[in-house]
Amino acid sequence: MLRFFNTLTGRIEEFHPLSEGEVRMYTCGPTVYDYAHIGNFRAYIFEDLLRRHLKFRGFRVIQVMNITDIDDKIIRRANEVGEDIFTFASRYIEAFFEDIDALRIERAEYYPRATEHIEDMKRLIERLIEKGHAYIKEGSVYFKIDTFPDYGKLSKLDPESLEVGSRVDADEYTKDDVRDFALWKARKEGEPYWDSPWGEGRPGWHIECSAMSMRYLGETFDIHTGGVDNIFPHHENEIAQSEAATGKPFVRYWLHCQHLVVEGEKMSKSKGNFYTLRDLLEKGYDPVAIRYLLLATHYRKPLNFTFEGLRNAETTVERINDFLDRLASSSFTSSGNGALEKAISRAEEKFTAELDDDLNISGALAALFELIRETNTALDSGAISEGERRKILSLFRNWNRVLGVIEEPEELPDELLRLIRERNEARRARNYKLADEIRARLLEKGIVLEDTKYGTRWRRKSLRD
Repeated sequence: MLRFFNTLTGRIEEFHPLSEGEVRMYTCGPTVYDYAHIGNFRAYIFEDLLRRHLKFRGFRVIQVMNITDIDDKIIRRANEVGEDIFTFASRYIEAFFEDIDALRIERAEYYPRATEHIEDMKRLIERLIEKGHAYIKEGSVYFKIDTFPDYGKLSKLDPESLEVGSRVDADEYTKDDVRDFALWKARKEGEPYWDSPWGEGRPGWHIECSAMSMRYLGETFDIHTGGVDNIFPHHENEIAQSEAATGKPFVRYWLHCQHLVVEGEKMSKSKGNFYTLRDLLEKGYDPVAIRYLLLATHYRKPLNFTFEGLRNAETTVERINDFLDRLASSSFTSSGNGALEKAISRAEEKFTAELDDDLNISGALAALFELIRETNTALDSGAISEGERRKILSLFRNWNRVLGVIEEPEELPDELLRLIRERNEARRARNYKLADEIRARLLEKGIVLEDTKYGTRWRRKSLRD
Protein backbone atom coordinates (compact mmCIF):
# COMPACT_ATOMS: atom_id res chain seq x y z
CA MET A 1 0.00 0.00 0.00
CA LEU A 2 1.36 3.39 -1.01
CA ARG A 3 1.80 5.88 1.83
CA PHE A 4 2.91 9.51 1.65
CA PHE A 5 3.54 12.28 4.17
CA ASN A 6 0.77 14.80 3.58
CA THR A 7 1.85 18.32 4.54
CA LEU A 8 -1.81 19.29 4.88
CA THR A 9 -2.50 16.81 7.70
CA GLY A 10 1.06 16.56 9.02
CA ARG A 11 1.11 12.77 8.94
CA ILE A 12 1.84 9.79 6.71
CA GLU A 13 -1.35 8.57 5.05
CA GLU A 14 -2.38 5.76 2.77
CA PHE A 15 -2.74 7.00 -0.78
CA HIS A 16 -6.07 6.55 -2.53
CA PRO A 17 -6.56 8.50 -5.78
CA LEU A 18 -9.91 10.00 -6.71
CA SER A 19 -10.17 7.80 -9.79
CA GLU A 20 -9.12 4.17 -9.53
CA GLY A 21 -5.92 3.49 -11.46
CA GLU A 22 -5.28 7.17 -12.29
CA VAL A 23 -3.30 9.88 -10.50
CA ARG A 24 -3.68 13.56 -11.34
CA MET A 25 -0.64 15.51 -10.16
CA TYR A 26 0.50 19.14 -10.33
CA THR A 27 4.17 20.01 -9.90
CA CYS A 28 5.48 23.55 -9.56
CA GLY A 29 7.75 24.28 -12.51
CA PRO A 30 10.41 26.84 -13.44
CA THR A 31 10.25 30.62 -13.51
CA VAL A 32 12.22 31.14 -16.70
CA TYR A 33 14.45 34.13 -16.05
CA ASP A 34 17.72 32.12 -15.89
CA TYR A 35 19.08 28.59 -16.09
CA ALA A 36 17.68 26.27 -13.43
CA HIS A 37 20.05 25.52 -10.53
CA ILE A 38 20.70 22.27 -8.70
CA GLY A 39 18.30 23.22 -5.91
CA ASN A 40 15.51 23.40 -8.50
CA PHE A 41 16.53 20.02 -9.87
CA ARG A 42 16.46 18.47 -6.41
CA ALA A 43 12.70 19.18 -6.44
CA TYR A 44 12.21 18.13 -10.07
CA ILE A 45 13.98 14.80 -9.51
CA PHE A 46 11.94 14.11 -6.37
CA GLU A 47 8.83 14.71 -8.47
CA ASP A 48 10.23 12.48 -11.20
CA LEU A 49 10.81 9.68 -8.68
CA LEU A 50 7.23 10.08 -7.46
CA ARG A 51 5.87 9.99 -11.02
CA ARG A 52 7.99 6.99 -12.01
CA HIS A 53 7.05 5.00 -8.90
CA LEU A 54 3.35 5.68 -9.38
CA LYS A 55 3.66 4.35 -12.93
CA PHE A 56 5.75 1.41 -11.69
CA ARG A 57 2.87 0.56 -9.35
CA GLY A 58 0.47 0.51 -12.27
CA PHE A 59 -1.13 3.95 -12.14
CA ARG A 60 -1.81 6.11 -15.16
CA VAL A 61 -0.28 9.49 -14.28
CA ILE A 62 -1.48 12.80 -15.62
CA GLN A 63 1.14 15.34 -14.60
CA VAL A 64 1.00 19.08 -15.14
CA MET A 65 4.07 21.26 -14.61
CA ASN A 66 3.56 24.99 -15.07
CA ILE A 67 6.06 27.30 -16.72
CA THR A 68 6.01 30.81 -15.26
CA ASP A 69 6.89 33.06 -18.18
CA ILE A 70 5.54 36.32 -16.73
CA ASP A 71 7.06 37.50 -13.47
CA ASP A 72 8.83 40.50 -11.93
CA LYS A 73 12.28 38.91 -12.41
CA ILE A 74 11.56 38.01 -16.03
CA ILE A 75 10.36 41.53 -16.79
CA ARG A 76 13.40 43.10 -15.12
CA ARG A 77 15.92 40.80 -16.83
CA ALA A 78 14.27 41.14 -20.24
CA ASN A 79 14.34 44.94 -19.94
CA GLU A 80 18.02 44.81 -18.96
CA VAL A 81 18.94 42.96 -22.17
CA GLY A 82 16.48 44.88 -24.35
CA GLU A 83 14.24 41.96 -25.31
CA ASP A 84 10.52 41.38 -25.10
CA ILE A 85 9.59 38.85 -22.41
CA PHE A 86 8.49 36.21 -24.92
CA THR A 87 11.82 36.12 -26.73
CA PHE A 88 13.72 36.28 -23.45
CA ALA A 89 11.72 33.54 -21.72
CA SER A 90 11.77 31.21 -24.74
CA ARG A 91 15.55 30.89 -24.47
CA TYR A 92 15.33 29.58 -20.90
CA ILE A 93 12.31 27.39 -21.63
CA GLU A 94 14.34 25.62 -24.30
CA ALA A 95 17.27 25.29 -21.87
CA PHE A 96 14.98 23.86 -19.20
CA PHE A 97 13.87 21.02 -21.46
CA GLU A 98 17.47 20.31 -22.49
CA ASP A 99 18.41 20.09 -18.82
CA ILE A 100 15.60 17.76 -17.76
CA ASP A 101 16.39 15.49 -20.70
CA ALA A 102 20.04 15.36 -19.63
CA LEU A 103 18.93 14.33 -16.12
CA ARG A 104 16.54 11.71 -17.52
CA ILE A 105 13.53 13.42 -15.98
CA GLU A 106 10.43 12.09 -17.69
CA ARG A 107 8.35 14.65 -19.54
CA ALA A 108 5.03 15.61 -17.95
CA GLU A 109 1.83 15.33 -19.96
CA TYR A 110 1.31 19.11 -19.93
CA TYR A 111 3.59 22.15 -19.60
CA PRO A 112 1.17 25.10 -19.64
CA ARG A 113 2.71 28.56 -19.90
CA ALA A 114 1.25 31.32 -17.80
CA THR A 115 0.98 33.76 -20.71
CA GLU A 116 -1.12 31.24 -22.67
CA HIS A 117 -3.72 30.99 -19.87
CA ILE A 118 -4.48 34.61 -19.03
CA GLU A 119 -8.17 34.11 -19.87
CA ASP A 120 -8.41 31.18 -17.43
CA MET A 121 -6.93 33.37 -14.72
CA LYS A 122 -9.31 36.24 -15.43
CA ARG A 123 -12.33 33.94 -15.22
CA LEU A 124 -11.12 32.61 -11.87
CA ILE A 125 -10.59 36.13 -10.54
CA GLU A 126 -14.11 37.10 -11.66
CA ARG A 127 -15.54 34.17 -9.66
CA LEU A 128 -13.68 35.35 -6.57
CA ILE A 129 -14.94 38.92 -6.97
CA GLU A 130 -18.52 37.72 -7.44
CA LYS A 131 -18.32 35.61 -4.26
CA GLY A 132 -16.92 38.48 -2.20
CA HIS A 133 -13.45 36.98 -1.75
CA ALA A 134 -11.63 39.61 -3.83
CA TYR A 135 -11.80 43.37 -4.29
CA ILE A 136 -10.60 45.91 -6.86
CA LYS A 137 -8.41 48.83 -5.91
CA GLU A 138 -6.71 51.24 -8.33
CA GLY A 139 -6.81 48.74 -11.18
CA SER A 140 -5.44 45.83 -9.15
CA VAL A 141 -7.40 42.93 -7.66
CA TYR A 142 -6.61 41.45 -4.25
CA PHE A 143 -7.70 38.31 -2.44
CA LYS A 144 -9.22 39.16 0.94
CA ILE A 145 -7.89 36.49 3.26
CA ASP A 146 -10.22 37.27 6.15
CA THR A 147 -13.05 35.87 4.00
CA PHE A 148 -11.39 32.43 4.03
CA PRO A 149 -11.39 31.06 7.60
CA ASP A 150 -9.16 28.10 6.71
CA TYR A 151 -6.27 30.33 5.65
CA GLY A 152 -3.06 28.93 7.16
CA LYS A 153 -4.15 25.27 7.30
CA LEU A 154 -1.28 24.08 5.09
CA SER A 155 1.52 26.12 6.64
CA LYS A 156 0.03 25.98 10.15
CA LEU A 157 0.42 29.76 10.40
CA ASP A 158 -2.05 31.99 12.20
CA PRO A 159 -3.27 34.67 9.74
CA GLU A 160 -3.51 37.17 12.60
CA SER A 161 0.22 36.82 13.27
CA LEU A 162 1.36 37.58 9.73
CA GLU A 163 3.58 40.64 9.40
CA VAL A 164 4.84 42.62 6.45
CA GLY A 165 8.31 41.52 5.43
CA SER A 166 9.54 37.97 5.17
CA ARG A 167 6.06 36.47 5.30
CA VAL A 168 3.90 39.01 3.44
CA ASP A 169 4.64 40.99 0.27
CA ALA A 170 5.16 44.62 1.21
CA ASP A 171 5.03 46.16 -2.26
CA GLU A 172 1.23 46.02 -2.66
CA TYR A 173 0.73 49.23 -0.70
CA THR A 174 -2.79 49.97 -2.05
CA LYS A 175 -4.45 46.86 -0.63
CA ASP A 176 -6.90 47.07 2.29
CA ASP A 177 -5.00 44.62 4.49
CA VAL A 178 -1.26 43.97 4.37
CA ARG A 179 -2.00 40.24 4.51
CA ASP A 180 -4.05 40.25 1.30
CA PHE A 181 -2.31 39.17 -1.90
CA ALA A 182 -2.52 40.30 -5.52
CA LEU A 183 -4.56 38.35 -8.04
CA TRP A 184 -4.18 40.99 -10.77
CA LYS A 185 -1.59 43.78 -10.90
CA ALA A 186 -2.41 47.10 -12.54
CA ARG A 187 -0.23 48.06 -15.50
CA LYS A 188 3.09 49.77 -14.82
CA GLU A 189 5.31 51.56 -17.28
CA GLY A 190 7.67 49.21 -19.12
CA GLU A 191 5.73 46.06 -18.28
CA PRO A 192 3.74 43.78 -20.58
CA TYR A 193 0.00 43.91 -20.02
CA TRP A 194 -3.34 42.40 -20.96
CA ASP A 195 -6.84 43.88 -21.02
CA SER A 196 -9.21 42.91 -18.22
CA PRO A 197 -12.54 44.07 -16.74
CA TRP A 198 -10.50 45.90 -14.07
CA GLY A 199 -8.11 47.64 -16.46
CA GLU A 200 -4.85 46.83 -18.20
CA GLY A 201 -2.40 44.73 -16.19
CA ARG A 202 -1.04 41.26 -15.60
CA PRO A 203 -1.79 38.33 -13.28
CA GLY A 204 -0.18 37.75 -9.93
CA TRP A 205 2.01 34.69 -9.48
CA HIS A 206 -0.29 32.63 -7.25
CA ILE A 207 -3.37 32.74 -9.49
CA GLU A 208 -1.61 31.05 -12.41
CA CYS A 209 -1.15 27.73 -10.62
CA SER A 210 -4.76 27.55 -9.47
CA ALA A 211 -6.10 28.43 -12.91
CA MET A 212 -3.85 26.07 -14.85
CA SER A 213 -4.07 23.12 -12.48
CA MET A 214 -7.86 23.23 -12.48
CA ARG A 215 -7.92 23.68 -16.25
CA TYR A 216 -6.06 20.40 -16.82
CA LEU A 217 -6.79 18.36 -13.68
CA GLY A 218 -10.18 19.51 -12.43
CA GLU A 219 -11.27 21.52 -9.39
CA THR A 220 -10.09 18.77 -7.04
CA PHE A 221 -7.10 16.56 -7.83
CA ASP A 222 -4.81 14.08 -6.14
CA ILE A 223 -1.29 15.40 -5.57
CA HIS A 224 0.44 18.79 -5.53
CA THR A 225 4.20 18.96 -5.00
CA GLY A 226 6.94 21.53 -4.60
CA GLY A 227 9.76 22.62 -2.32
CA VAL A 228 9.15 23.52 1.32
CA ASP A 229 9.77 27.15 0.37
CA ASN A 230 6.53 26.99 -1.67
CA ILE A 231 4.35 26.08 1.31
CA PHE A 232 3.95 29.70 2.34
CA PRO A 233 2.83 31.90 0.83
CA HIS A 234 2.46 30.30 -2.62
CA HIS A 235 0.68 27.03 -1.86
CA GLU A 236 -1.27 28.54 1.01
CA ASN A 237 -2.57 31.19 -1.38
CA GLU A 238 -3.37 28.59 -4.02
CA ILE A 239 -5.59 26.75 -1.55
CA ALA A 240 -7.35 29.92 -0.45
CA GLN A 241 -8.19 31.25 -3.91
CA SER A 242 -9.09 27.83 -5.32
CA GLU A 243 -11.35 26.65 -2.50
CA ALA A 244 -12.93 30.08 -2.11
CA ALA A 245 -13.86 30.01 -5.81
CA THR A 246 -15.13 26.43 -6.02
CA GLY A 247 -16.26 25.54 -2.51
CA LYS A 248 -14.46 22.20 -2.97
CA PRO A 249 -11.22 20.75 -1.58
CA PHE A 250 -8.41 21.80 -3.91
CA VAL A 251 -5.75 19.10 -3.40
CA ARG A 252 -5.93 15.88 -1.38
CA TYR A 253 -2.20 15.18 -0.84
CA TRP A 254 0.51 17.84 -0.58
CA LEU A 255 4.13 16.59 -0.85
CA HIS A 256 7.08 18.92 -0.26
CA CYS A 257 10.83 18.30 -0.51
CA GLN A 258 13.43 19.85 1.75
CA HIS A 259 16.11 22.35 0.77
CA LEU A 260 19.44 21.63 -0.89
CA VAL A 261 22.57 23.19 0.59
CA VAL A 262 26.08 23.19 -0.88
CA GLU A 263 28.97 22.03 1.30
CA GLY A 264 26.77 22.72 4.34
CA GLU A 265 25.88 26.29 3.35
CA LYS A 266 22.90 27.90 1.68
CA MET A 267 23.51 28.21 -2.05
CA SER A 268 24.25 31.81 -3.02
CA LYS A 269 25.97 33.60 -5.87
CA SER A 270 27.67 35.89 -3.38
CA LYS A 271 29.26 32.86 -1.69
CA GLY A 272 30.42 31.43 -5.02
CA ASN A 273 28.59 28.14 -4.38
CA PHE A 274 25.70 28.65 -6.78
CA TYR A 275 25.59 25.99 -9.51
CA THR A 276 23.35 25.38 -12.46
CA LEU A 277 23.30 21.97 -14.09
CA ARG A 278 25.29 23.48 -16.95
CA ASP A 279 28.01 24.62 -14.55
CA LEU A 280 28.47 21.04 -13.38
CA LEU A 281 28.43 19.60 -16.89
CA GLU A 282 31.10 22.11 -17.94
CA LYS A 283 33.25 20.81 -15.07
CA GLY A 284 33.00 17.37 -16.65
CA TYR A 285 30.54 15.69 -14.29
CA ASP A 286 28.22 13.00 -15.61
CA PRO A 287 24.52 14.06 -15.64
CA VAL A 288 23.52 10.54 -14.54
CA ALA A 289 25.77 10.84 -11.47
CA ILE A 290 24.19 14.23 -10.73
CA ARG A 291 20.78 12.60 -11.00
CA TYR A 292 21.86 9.83 -8.62
CA LEU A 293 23.18 12.29 -6.04
CA LEU A 294 19.98 14.36 -6.11
CA LEU A 295 17.84 11.21 -6.00
CA ALA A 296 19.55 9.21 -3.26
CA THR A 297 18.56 11.31 -0.22
CA HIS A 298 14.97 11.05 1.03
CA TYR A 299 12.95 13.98 -0.23
CA ARG A 300 11.94 15.11 3.27
CA LYS A 301 15.55 15.33 4.44
CA PRO A 302 17.83 18.28 3.61
CA LEU A 303 20.35 17.38 0.90
CA ASN A 304 23.95 18.48 1.40
CA PHE A 305 25.46 18.71 -2.08
CA THR A 306 29.23 18.22 -2.05
CA PHE A 307 31.71 17.55 -4.83
CA GLU A 308 33.04 14.58 -2.88
CA GLY A 309 29.49 13.26 -2.81
CA LEU A 310 29.19 13.82 -6.56
CA ARG A 311 32.41 11.89 -7.21
CA ASN A 312 31.10 9.10 -4.97
CA ALA A 313 27.87 9.11 -6.98
CA GLU A 314 29.88 8.64 -10.18
CA THR A 315 31.68 5.68 -8.61
CA THR A 316 28.39 4.19 -7.41
CA VAL A 317 26.71 4.44 -10.82
CA GLU A 318 29.81 2.89 -12.41
CA ARG A 319 29.71 0.07 -9.86
CA ILE A 320 26.09 -0.76 -10.74
CA ASN A 321 26.80 -0.72 -14.46
CA ASP A 322 29.98 -2.80 -14.12
CA PHE A 323 28.02 -5.41 -12.17
CA LEU A 324 25.35 -5.60 -14.86
CA ASP A 325 27.95 -5.79 -17.63
CA ARG A 326 29.58 -8.71 -15.83
CA LEU A 327 26.24 -10.43 -15.41
CA ALA A 328 25.08 -9.80 -18.98
CA SER A 329 28.31 -10.93 -20.62
CA SER A 330 28.56 -14.21 -18.73
CA SER A 331 27.03 -17.58 -19.54
CA PHE A 332 26.25 -20.22 -16.91
CA THR A 333 25.15 -23.82 -16.83
CA SER A 334 24.94 -24.24 -13.05
CA SER A 335 21.51 -25.02 -11.63
CA GLY A 336 22.22 -22.60 -8.79
CA ASN A 337 21.82 -23.44 -5.12
CA GLY A 338 18.45 -21.90 -4.26
CA ALA A 339 19.89 -19.16 -2.04
CA LEU A 340 20.15 -16.65 -4.84
CA GLU A 341 16.58 -17.31 -5.94
CA LYS A 342 15.44 -16.35 -2.44
CA ALA A 343 17.68 -13.27 -2.49
CA ILE A 344 16.10 -12.12 -5.76
CA SER A 345 12.57 -12.44 -4.35
CA ARG A 346 13.59 -10.72 -1.12
CA ALA A 347 15.18 -7.78 -2.96
CA GLU A 348 12.24 -7.38 -5.32
CA GLU A 349 9.78 -7.22 -2.44
CA LYS A 350 11.93 -4.86 -0.33
CA PHE A 351 12.63 -2.40 -3.16
CA THR A 352 8.93 -1.91 -3.84
CA ALA A 353 7.88 -1.89 -0.17
CA GLU A 354 10.45 0.78 0.71
CA LEU A 355 9.35 3.12 -2.10
CA ASP A 356 5.71 2.49 -1.19
CA ASP A 357 6.59 3.85 2.26
CA ASP A 358 6.77 7.57 1.46
CA LEU A 359 9.37 7.07 -1.28
CA ASN A 360 12.03 5.66 1.05
CA ILE A 361 14.77 5.73 -1.57
CA SER A 362 17.50 4.82 0.93
CA GLY A 363 15.80 1.53 1.74
CA ALA A 364 15.16 0.79 -1.93
CA LEU A 365 18.81 1.37 -2.84
CA ALA A 366 19.88 -0.80 0.10
CA ALA A 367 17.84 -3.64 -1.42
CA LEU A 368 19.54 -3.10 -4.77
CA PHE A 369 23.08 -3.15 -3.36
CA GLU A 370 22.38 -6.16 -1.16
CA LEU A 371 21.32 -8.08 -4.26
CA ILE A 372 24.51 -6.98 -6.04
CA ARG A 373 26.58 -8.28 -3.12
CA GLU A 374 24.80 -11.62 -2.97
CA THR A 375 24.95 -12.05 -6.74
CA ASN A 376 28.66 -11.27 -6.87
CA THR A 377 29.22 -13.93 -4.20
CA ALA A 378 27.30 -16.43 -6.33
CA LEU A 379 29.23 -15.39 -9.44
CA ASP A 380 32.53 -15.86 -7.65
CA SER A 381 31.61 -19.39 -6.62
CA GLY A 382 29.84 -20.31 -9.85
CA ALA A 383 26.59 -20.95 -7.94
CA ILE A 384 24.28 -19.10 -10.34
CA SER A 385 22.04 -20.44 -13.06
CA GLU A 386 21.18 -18.96 -16.43
CA GLY A 387 17.61 -18.49 -15.23
CA GLU A 388 18.75 -16.57 -12.15
CA ARG A 389 21.01 -14.41 -14.28
CA ARG A 390 18.11 -13.47 -16.53
CA LYS A 391 15.81 -12.78 -13.58
CA ILE A 392 18.33 -10.38 -12.06
CA LEU A 393 18.86 -8.52 -15.33
CA SER A 394 15.09 -8.25 -15.79
CA LEU A 395 14.67 -7.02 -12.23
CA PHE A 396 17.27 -4.28 -12.69
CA ARG A 397 15.55 -3.21 -15.90
CA ASN A 398 12.30 -2.87 -13.97
CA TRP A 399 13.99 -0.97 -11.16
CA ASN A 400 15.51 1.40 -13.68
CA ARG A 401 12.00 2.42 -14.71
CA VAL A 402 11.96 4.11 -11.30
CA LEU A 403 15.61 5.09 -10.79
CA GLY A 404 16.65 6.15 -14.29
CA VAL A 405 20.38 5.82 -13.54
CA ILE A 406 21.28 2.44 -15.06
CA GLU A 407 22.81 1.87 -18.47
CA GLU A 408 20.99 -1.26 -19.44
CA PRO A 409 23.50 -3.86 -20.63
CA GLU A 410 23.21 -5.40 -24.05
CA GLU A 411 22.01 -8.97 -24.13
CA LEU A 412 22.82 -11.38 -26.92
CA PRO A 413 20.12 -13.08 -29.00
CA ASP A 414 19.19 -16.57 -27.82
CA GLU A 415 20.92 -18.09 -30.87
CA LEU A 416 24.31 -16.69 -29.85
CA LEU A 417 23.81 -17.52 -26.17
CA ARG A 418 23.05 -21.10 -27.23
CA LEU A 419 26.36 -21.25 -29.11
CA ILE A 420 28.23 -20.04 -26.01
CA ARG A 421 26.58 -22.74 -23.90
CA GLU A 422 27.43 -25.41 -26.51
CA ARG A 423 31.06 -24.27 -26.49
CA ASN A 424 31.18 -24.47 -22.68
CA GLU A 425 29.76 -27.99 -22.81
CA ALA A 426 32.36 -28.94 -25.46
CA ARG A 427 35.17 -27.63 -23.27
CA ARG A 428 33.92 -29.59 -20.27
CA ALA A 429 33.84 -32.72 -22.48
CA ARG A 430 37.40 -31.85 -23.61
CA ASN A 431 36.17 -31.52 -27.19
CA TYR A 432 38.50 -28.59 -27.82
CA LYS A 433 38.18 -28.86 -31.60
CA LEU A 434 34.43 -28.19 -31.45
CA ALA A 435 34.96 -25.50 -28.82
CA ASP A 436 37.43 -23.67 -31.10
CA GLU A 437 35.08 -23.99 -34.06
CA ILE A 438 32.25 -22.40 -32.10
CA ARG A 439 34.55 -19.63 -30.86
CA ALA A 440 35.50 -18.91 -34.50
CA ARG A 441 31.85 -18.84 -35.58
CA LEU A 442 31.06 -16.33 -32.82
CA LEU A 443 34.06 -14.20 -33.79
CA GLU A 444 32.70 -14.03 -37.34
CA LYS A 445 29.51 -12.62 -35.84
CA GLY A 446 31.52 -10.00 -33.97
CA ILE A 447 31.49 -11.70 -30.54
CA VAL A 448 34.75 -12.22 -28.64
CA LEU A 449 34.80 -14.80 -25.81
CA GLU A 450 36.95 -14.51 -22.69
CA ASP A 451 37.30 -17.49 -20.34
CA THR A 452 37.71 -16.38 -16.71
CA LYS A 453 37.57 -18.09 -13.34
CA TYR A 454 34.06 -16.62 -13.03
CA GLY A 455 32.86 -18.21 -16.26
CA THR A 456 32.79 -17.30 -19.92
CA ARG A 457 32.24 -13.62 -20.71
CA TRP A 458 31.58 -12.04 -24.08
CA ARG A 459 32.13 -8.63 -25.60
CA ARG A 460 31.70 -6.98 -28.94
CA LYS A 461 34.68 -7.22 -31.31
CA SER A 462 36.80 -4.06 -31.33
CA LEU A 463 39.64 -2.69 -33.48
CA ARG A 464 42.24 -4.25 -31.16
CA ASP A 465 40.92 -7.70 -32.12
